[in-house]
Amino acid sequence: MAHAGSTTPRPAAAVTVPRQRVATPGAGRVAIVSASVGAGHDGAAAQLARRLAAHGFAVDRFDLLELLPARLGRAVQEGYHRMLVRAPWAYQRIYAGTERAGGGGPVARALLRAAEDRVLHALPPDTGAVVSTYPGASRVLGNLRLKGRLGVPVLTYLTDFSVHPLWVADGVDVHLAAHAVPAAQARAAGARDVRVCGPVTGPRFRPCDAQGRHDARARFGLPQHSPLALLVAGSWGVGPVRKVAHELRDCGAAVPVVVCGRNEALAGRLRADGIEHAYGWVEDMPGLMHAADVLVQNAGGLTSLEAFASGLPVASYRCIPGHGLTNAAALDEAGVSVWVRDPADLKAVLCDLIDGPPGRQQRARGLALFDRPQDEGPAAEIARVHRSGLADRSRYPAARRHPGPRRLATTAAAAAAVWACAVGTGMATSYDGPGLAHAIGHGLDLDGLSAHDSRTGVHHP
Repeated sequence: MAHAGSTTPRPAAAVTVPRQRVATPGAGRVAIVSASVGAGHDGAAAQLARRLAAHGFAVDRFDLLELLPARLGRAVQEGYHRMLVRAPWAYQRIYAGTERAGGGGPVARALLRAAEDRVLHALPPDTGAVVSTYPGASRVLGNLRLKGRLGVPVLTYLTDFSVHPLWVADGVDVHLAAHAVPAAQARAAGARDVRVCGPVTGPRFRPCDAQGRHDARARFGLPQHSPLALLVAGSWGVGPVRKVAHELRDCGAAVPVVVCGRNEALAGRLRADGIEHAYGWVEDMPGLMHAADVLVQNAGGLTSLEAFASGLPVASYRCIPGHGLTNAAALDEAGVSVWVRDPADLKAVLCDLIDGPPGRQQRARGLALFDRPQDEGPAAEIARVHRSGLADRSRYPAARRHPGPRRLATTAAAAAAVWACAVGTGMATSYDGPGLAHAIGHGLDLDGLSAHDSRTGVHHP
């Protein structure tokens, strides 16, 4: 999940991210497939596209949810959101179950198979490599590679510090990791070619001087001489945000500045509680990070990377289930964030991070993630794989014939029927409603068993 928040309310999240093309002739063409689930996957895709364009590539971006049949993308997005808000225990159970077991459910496989043709035919014929920033997209692309229907390299860019086994997809040629910790987890999950290439964030996320800090606080109307703790909860503002905001205020270590993303109702409740600096969607997140002394987060996604790039120390606290907990553990292992497990430790940890040796050490480790030559970053690795694929096309299987429209329509109709039953029932006591929505959207079985992970390309049939 990514950062969120705003002085100007942002429209409700659309189901799809419009296809974007950067028509820069020269190096070749790369496609990026993401998903508008939260904001972190799309945020990584946008930054990869920017960097690839700077390398001379033409870049096409696609949203996997947009390419699902029968407009099922909205069901995936809304179901996942509803489950995180109303039944986080169900998400934790599914997430933990899929870490332990293998094999995908038949409904999940059918849905992802139904997306294969749409993904394949969305790719321009001169595409030289495809990059996934979402586990479901990796599965679809990997399956196309394994079937010989996609004839160019496929890469997965791991957006999180923790790597769920679903990230490692059979058929994917290369997995790109921001740090040695996620790289090791990817290898343990079965990935063969894993390359550490550093994180990607926007260019405005960088350290500032004392004047920049003063100006940022003035723009947001924040106190100039008090320590500030920036509390973020992803683009949807999920988790026990209200409780944490009160704990931050009451512990006395820092003034809470809360970003609630698209959850404007939560921002309103916080202001009614007396939390003066509570925002919805914030366009100027670099400015807020320049104003703050420490970041408190609960998901460990893109916002944490942006804080590292800004020289802002990070604490993980009261994390959301699933990837929030595993990201907190991985960030803590890497030494770039502190995981506060006991509320009694909150004040002491914040004081250490704001004005103590632990904070200075963590800032240095976070900034070091971005301290690498231009030719060692993610875009450079993608360019290398692109070149290797173009140089040796003979090693990729020939494309296979596109199945007839009747077969696709049948699969889509079956998936649509399942979705209608699953999402329409609302939240029940088991894995119907949002639980099933998330399970299918990520390629999971209905009982919380893990999907068959996908792994390696663009010959069109």
